[in-house]
Amino acid sequence: MAPTAVQAVTFCVIGGVGLGLESVLYNDCISMRAQTLNLLRLATTFRQFRSFSATTRFMAPTSQDRSNLIPFSSRLKEGRALAQDVWSIFNAANLPSDCINLGQGYMNFSPPQWITDAAEGALKTVGPNHYSHPKGRIRLREAIKNFYEPDFGRSIDVESEILVTSGANEGESLRPISQLMLVSWKPPGMYSVLTAFLEQGDEVIMFEPFFDQYLPSVTFNGGKPVYVPLHPPRDVQGKTTSADWTIDFDELRRAITPRAKIIIVNTPHNPVGKVFHRAELERIAALAEEFNLMVMADEVYDCLVFDQEHVRIATLPGMWDRTITVGSAGKAFAATGWRVGWLIGPASLLHPTLAATTRIVFCTNSPLQEAAAAGLEQAKQHKFFEKQLREYAERRAILTDAFDRLGMKYTLPEGSYFVLLVRFVMIINWHH
Repeated sequence: MAPTAVQAVTFCVIGGVGLGLESVLYNDCISMRAQTLNLLRLATTFRQFRSFSATTRFMAPTSQDRSNLIPFSSRLKEGRALAQDVWSIFNAANLPSDCINLGQGYMNFSPPQWITDAAEGALKTVGPNHYSHPKGRIRLREAIKNFYEPDFGRSIDVESEILVTSGANEGESLRPISQLMLVSWKPPGMYSVLTAFLEQGDEVIMFEPFFDQYLPSVTFNGGKPVYVPLHPPRDVQGKTTSADWTIDFDELRRAITPRAKIIIVNTPHNPVGKVFHRAELERIAALAEEFNLMVMADEVYDCLVFDQEHVRIATLPGMWDRTITVGSAGKAFAATGWRVGWLIGPASLLHPTLAATTRIVFCTNSPLQEAAAAGLEQAKQHKFFEKQLREYAERRAILTDAFDRLGMKYTLPEGSYFVLLVRFVMIINWHH
């Protein structure tokens, strides 16, 4: 059956060719049937005039296999987003009830009751059950200001220099200053920074090994990852610490091209457990100044530093103006499922990031922002972080003592809650 006039018109309009249809459609002397025939002739002319391949993209595949009708974006492949990660593998594993899962960052204990009580209280009031400002709830921003100002050695403006994000990972999406350096992060806060600052083809320097979310966060935003290894200790026969994983600064300098914009430095580091020393951070800072890079400091494990001083790169001379520091309530209070994080930095960097995060998530979970605020407000009163650090140090000792008895070689972490066994280190050595 011949197509109707409307169907024929639609075909021609999609093709984008103006062949005088108005003279056909609005000619009162021609019947509808005649209009249809004329339109079919025009459509035939159009097909002869235009390559058929231009219209095939509107057609569904003729194959019987309908499992992949719509092709997915290449960014998923480039960012290895479709590959199985440790979470997918271990979540699917049918582990015995008496088996302890050491493959993921699951805490096997709850946040302290005074924090969960604050979450429950927030759920019972009106305000925290509704949208929050995209910057974050003012109570939490005030708590972040009061908690971190002594560490940063400066006044922090709650309106322009703090941004609450849906987890540390979301806050990491950036827009260019010219070039950037990242000092490790976690996913939403980071993603927002990258969205705000990366242009297509901008390069992001990442120290290997790295948290697996960095790669897709970079590639999804048009960035190109550039890998610089943390070199493992050469002598694995004796006892080694995460401090024995080192940066070759000549190698780092060679990795910085005119397209470099970001370098990620995660301290304390996931998964090495390395706490970057002041001298290392000063050399990274010098490169950031020389090449006008932006620094993103992923410091979500700042409350888990065992044997060293935790130096914030943003506090080094000249670094506040080019650094975003990433924090996490989930890591701080054993509440990773809450997805509450924050970014601290100058207004010139956080204002574009706010624009990005507003379009990505709009705002973060309101009741749990109130609970995170209570955590920071009362942490000193409860001596929470001091107690938590002692408990993690005890867990570290139990695990490494067991490795010693088994004759296994490992890297003793100076921060975070990761222990690398020599077998894994050998795999990294083989890779390089």
